[in-house]
Amino acid sequence: MAEKHLGHIEPYSAQFGTMIPMGGQKFFRTCVLWQLVRFVAINIRMTILILKSHH
Repeated sequence: MAEKHLGHIEPYSAQFGTMIPMGGQKFFRTCVLWQLVRFVAINIRMTILILKSHH
C-alpha cells in the first residue's frame, strides 16, 4: 500500500532515484575472480580479528 504512489515511476529512470552501475562497477560486481579475491581478503581480516580477540 505504501508503494501505490510509485506506480507511475519506471525502475532505473532518473525519477526513481537509484544509481545505475556503469562499466567498472558492473565489472567488479560480476567478475568471479574479483569476488574470490574479496572473499579471501575478508576472511583473512576476520581471522586476524578473531585471533587478536583470543589473547
